[in-house]
Amino acid sequence: MAEKIRLGLIGASVSGTWSARSHLPAVQASSDVELTAVCTTRADSAEAARRAWGARLAFDDYRSMIASPELDAVAVVVRVPSHYAPTKAALEAGKHVYCEWPLGRTTDEAVELAALAKAKRLVTAVGLQARVNPALMHMKDQVDAGFVGEVMAVHVSLMREGVLTRPSHRTWQRDAELGANTLTIANGHTVDAMRFVVGDFGRLSAVVATQAKQWLDTGTNTLLDVTSPDNVLLSGRLANGAVVSVHIGAIPFAGSGYRMEIYGRDGTLVASGEDSPQLSEVSLHGAKGGNTLAPIQVPARFTLTAPGTPSGEAINVGQMYTLLARAIRSGESHQPTFATAVELHRLVDTIKQASDSGREVRFE
Repeated sequence: MAEKIRLGLIGASVSGTWSARSHLPAVQASSDVELTAVCTTRADSAEAARRAWGARLAFDDYRSMIASPELDAVAVVVRVPSHYAPTKAALEAGKHVYCEWPLGRTTDEAVELAALAKAKRLVTAVGLQARVNPALMHMKDQVDAGFVGEVMAVHVSLMREGVLTRPSHRTWQRDAELGANTLTIANGHTVDAMRFVVGDFGRLSAVVATQAKQWLDTGTNTLLDVTSPDNVLLSGRLANGAVVSVHIGAIPFAGSGYRMEIYGRDGTLVASGEDSPQLSEVSLHGAKGGNTLAPIQVPARFTLTAPGTPSGEAINVGQMYTLLARAIRSGESHQPTFATAVELHRLVDTIKQASDSGREVRFE
């Protein structure tokens, strides 16, 4: 294997997209991964991305890129409905894969991809980047070390503005069947962060609602019908007995951002940020046997990215690439994998079922 993991990225662009804000600058700064190839749907845009990000190869067909013997791994950074086909093709070609979350449009797609990766003995990563947010890694470490003692109550909220309008290139998200909405993405990332830090549900009740039933397409100035949910409320108990409440909402104005509060018999920990923890920097505060929260510094050992990685959205993605490269080299995985994704897909399905039935669901 080459000195660096040779990566081909599907969904490259010069600017403006998720890949241009996070994946591409993270790989460009990485000391573990080389951006060998980029792929878009057009030859001219692929060449522009190659020049902008310093890749050696450019492709306008992911099948041709995946077939290249010069790649060790592939990143799939495209719209959710398009995750399945290139991910499956890359696995079948024997490439390690980093796919953004959700892994598939449906749980069945995710299960199939995870099974294929396991059968091929390939390393996988799924873009649940909150699990590698340095502050949340330290928060989990503190919970495991007993900072709060017995966990008694957990409250999580994420309120993001922007539910009433969308630019034309994002109005496709109004269709719940396409798999990219508040339930799957904002709720999926945020609830997974909670599960990572304090453990899974033992039982839950849910309300999944579409409060804004139309969006204004700002490109055409027309109103479009919406089936995608924009508010998710969960209540229940964790497997460890703690009571838990969660509210993830896309609301019209002045969202309050992200907050996870963990209350234990011996102390309290609070994580907060301007946006979902897979996207933004998170601050950590704690109180041990008292009522005053104080800032908690995150030790340097939780920062895995190379020096020079841009701040903001590229940091957590860079963390993922570092762990992916280590897993490819050593076989020891510490990043969220396709198996992690399948667990979360099933939880999201269960949340929807609990809401539809109006009944509490228990986990065995």
